[in-house]
Amino acid sequence: MSTPNRVYLARLAGVAVFDPNGDQVGRVRDAVARMRATQRPPEVVGLVAEMPMRRRIFLSINRITSIDPDAVVLGSGTLNLRRFEKRPNELLVLQELLDRRVQLDSGQAGSVVDVAMECSRGGEWSLSRVAVREHTGRLTRRGHLHQVDWDRVRGLGAVGDNRGTANLLAVLEDMRPADLANALQDLPDARRNEVAAALDDERLADVLSELPERDQVEILAALDRQRAADVLEEMEPDDAADLLNELPPPEQDVLLDLMEPDEADPVRQLLRYASGTAGSVMTSEPVILPPDATVAEALARIREAQLSPAVAAQVFVTRAPLTTPTGRYLGMVHFQRLLREPPADLLGGIVVNDIDPLRTSTPLPEITRRMATYDMVGMPVVDRNNRLVGAVTVDDVLDHSLPRDWRDRDAASTSSATDDGTLDGDDE
Repeated sequence: MSTPNRVYLARLAGVAVFDPNGDQVGRVRDAVARMRATQRPPEVVGLVAEMPMRRRIFLSINRITSIDPDAVVLGSGTLNLRRFEKRPNELLVLQELLDRRVQLDSGQAGSVVDVAMECSRGGEWSLSRVAVREHTGRLTRRGHLHQVDWDRVRGLGAVGDNRGTANLLAVLEDMRPADLANALQDLPDARRNEVAAALDDERLADVLSELPERDQVEILAALDRQRAADVLEEMEPDDAADLLNELPPPEQDVLLDLMEPDEADPVRQLLRYASGTAGSVMTSEPVILPPDATVAEALARIREAQLSPAVAAQVFVTRAPLTTPTGRYLGMVHFQRLLREPPADLLGGIVVNDIDPLRTSTPLPEITRRMATYDMVGMPVVDRNNRLVGAVTVDDVLDHSLPRDWRDRDAASTSSATDDGTLDGDDE
């Protein structure tokens, strides 16, 4: 089976969905598209499948390996059986667009009878073509069928009470997480929570990490608990631990239990460390490689897009196992050293271990002093058995050294006003 480049979605309705073993999961009932800026067609993010007992679940488009007229086949991985719920910036293509009265750019009125999605070279699916049947005004005559590009049809925009949210999301779509977090702080609480809930899990996780603790807690509380747990899974373990620390212990336990065990375990570990210590501010997922890895392998690893610049600035070298807590810590190699060495050289031959690593109990002032003394971007954290348990990076230190409310726009405005008043007083 193969997946065509263009798929008309009405023809998929009722098609069986199979897992990699050939077992039927359910049948396609709709497609989910995410509204974007007005000049760009909506992105198709997945399908809705109906399982036995009429339970509808979401199938991410990235999980689908093939589509043909008789079957949709899923790739390997765990199937999320949570009941599908549409978000404010999403569109159920068949439910909301079929039979929609629209107008072609020629001025001809008609009704939508089908919508096609198309895959770009980068693997992104978008709504691309619309099949529109003309209105003739005669009961006995069917109008001509037009198949036209999405942008040639008027009347396909967001519908319902969520129009404002969808349009706002289109405006905010390309913002950096920190800038989007600032924009959310300017919104009324209800609209802020509505926009936040409409973001996908990964995007919302990035934005939460840039918000003041108060806003983080309020947004998380506005989500249902399973969605909140999904968002926490997408956060860096240290950021998730910081957010959970703001919640009562019973609520922490509920959310941790809802998270996948392999995502929850490093967060649980971080929550055990005393506040203001290396253990409480470190990331438990630095770049770790064995001593027999090559320079080329290390450079390939730190190029990975999901790594922050501070985490990618150095590679920590340990004995197996390579997940924290690792085997014996051997040292570290800064990325600039990697750039100067032959690609085939082994990390064990260039590792640096002349700076004592931090302990999980090292207090924040001592961490700051040592990182400033040695001009370090990141430092290893080891346990009493000299096993690497994490790394403190410069962004962790800044986050916990600045005033607690430094991300709060209101606090910053108040501080600025006070400073201006002092200067004015001096001038007088």
